[in-house]
Amino acid sequence: MRKITNDIYYAGVDDKKIDLFEGQYVVPNGMAYNSYVVKDEKISVFDTVDVNFTHEWLDNVEEILDGAKPDYLIVQHMEPDHSANIKNFLNAYPNAKIVANEKTLAMMQQFFQMNFNEYAVTVSDGDTLCTGRHTFTFVFAPMVHWPEVMVTYDSADKVLFSADGFGKFGALDAEEEWACEARRYYFGIVGKYGAQVQNLLKKAAALDIQIICPLHGPVLTENLEYYLDLYNTWSSYGVESEGIVIAYTSVYGNTKRAVEILAEKLKEKGCPKVVVNDLARCDMAEAVEDAFRYGKLILATTTYNAELFPFMKQFIDHLTERNYQNRMIGLIENGTWAPQAAKIMKESFAKSKNITFAQPVVRIHSALSTANSEEIEALANEMCKDYIARSSEMANKHDWSALFNIGYGLYVVTCNDGKKDNGLIVNTVTQLTDTPYRVAVNINKQNYSHHVIRQTGQLNVNCLSVDAPFKVFERFGFQSGRAVNKFTSCQPNRSDNGLVFLPRYINSFMSLKVEDYVDLDTHGMFICSVTEARVMNDRETMTYTYYQENVKPRPETEGKSGFVCKICGYIYEGTELPDDFICPLCKHGAADFEPI
Repeated sequence: MRKITNDIYYAGVDDKKIDLFEGQYVVPNGMAYNSYVVKDEKISVFDTVDVNFTHEWLDNVEEILDGAKPDYLIVQHMEPDHSANIKNFLNAYPNAKIVANEKTLAMMQQFFQMNFNEYAVTVSDGDTLCTGRHTFTFVFAPMVHWPEVMVTYDSADKVLFSADGFGKFGALDAEEEWACEARRYYFGIVGKYGAQVQNLLKKAAALDIQIICPLHGPVLTENLEYYLDLYNTWSSYGVESEGIVIAYTSVYGNTKRAVEILAEKLKEKGCPKVVVNDLARCDMAEAVEDAFRYGKLILATTTYNAELFPFMKQFIDHLTERNYQNRMIGLIENGTWAPQAAKIMKESFAKSKNITFAQPVVRIHSALSTANSEEIEALANEMCKDYIARSSEMANKHDWSALFNIGYGLYVVTCNDGKKDNGLIVNTVTQLTDTPYRVAVNINKQNYSHHVIRQTGQLNVNCLSVDAPFKVFERFGFQSGRAVNKFTSCQPNRSDNGLVFLPRYINSFMSLKVEDYVDLDTHGMFICSVTEARVMNDRETMTYTYYQENVKPRPETEGKSGFVCKICGYIYEGTELPDDFICPLCKHGAADFEPI
């Protein structure tokens, strides 16, 4: 008998015999089907398990109950691996009630061909159920990943019963990294529904969660920010790890040879991780996981029956049906008389958002040629442009075209106080002269970075690009570097002055040395010479307007009165906003608030 808290017990089972989960996903370490019992004045059981473990599960429940009888069976999800024993549960405990929503009850009738109305306690989104010490709040999560799904929050022990969310492949005793099998599980099963997961994460952000109890995989009790951050990255289709994935098919070895040469070139040019998947032989789910994990993808295949080679077609279908987006894709095609694989591959991503196709396309006619070697070199340069720019050895550190990216944009200014790195968001960077190159940077005196730069005389200006997500602005704009280390979960690069420049989400950066300072009352203007300038990529600079219209989340103002911060969305509820009010999140003043 395993206790999670004083009142919450684990009643699930491990399936060590299963070879394919949902008939398609290889699970060498089995699966866990989780169920939970909450002992209170009234006793609740959360979900059942797969049909093959009826008696084992009922034995677990009976042992936990120790002679008591359950009052409720809370059904969060109707997939058979979690719901198969609802009827068996009622046979064993006929006086228990089933807590479910309307969609769940309709599905229940379909699965079991019986009417459950006499057992039903029907709940709506946001409803609560008090069982004594515990109060459960039911939060609907439609299409995560079925339409009836709901999760449950226990305010007493601060537990989120998360249904299939935060689950993973593997039995509970599997010794494996959580993220690897959780990532494969997520993108294989939930990946299409990123927007719905984002909606659920927004609801979860308002809850004080200390423990997550999923329906698959281990109970999560420590470092929950790590798991929540990964889910945020996955569901927003962001880049989790730096690197390039090559997925290929090859009939007679010539395409494979091109891939091998390209992989070596990518490594030589600073790519931190090159993952190669032979789609005819690898686990397709693993290949899909890799494509979503890393920021860049190269597809190499032959034209086959005037179409794509079957394994490549299947792979691309897996990506596009899961809303693959926000990536750079390079293409290699091979054909003897009518090669058109590259054209078909490109067309396959027509409905995918924010896909950039690298140039050139490598076109092999049967076997590798001298021209192909040059194309492979050029493709490697294009795919690794930002990696080359990050490299101390390979980068062009005097690419003055970096200054062309200065405009009315948004920037992360980095500095170091001698103990730790720091960074903040600014929106006023101006080029003053080009002989010599000089730049002015305005920083609010209330910011800790202003104090640091006054002391050190050094800073880096990172020009944010349009792919920068809101989490960048949360990290560098809504907290003080005096109180937190903004680089705790980041592995930054360093320029020649020893300061950080961001590994992602910038198109260029400049290292600056302070030559003069102008006091502007609330702000200070640092007039600087440019000691280093690098262009990372060709993406557009993030402007203030673009941030407002496309990046900043819309504040939830419905039913509220008061004022909302135009910068971060913070809501001040009241009839009048004090003239000296400072936003507690982004530190902007009353001038940046507007009435709701």
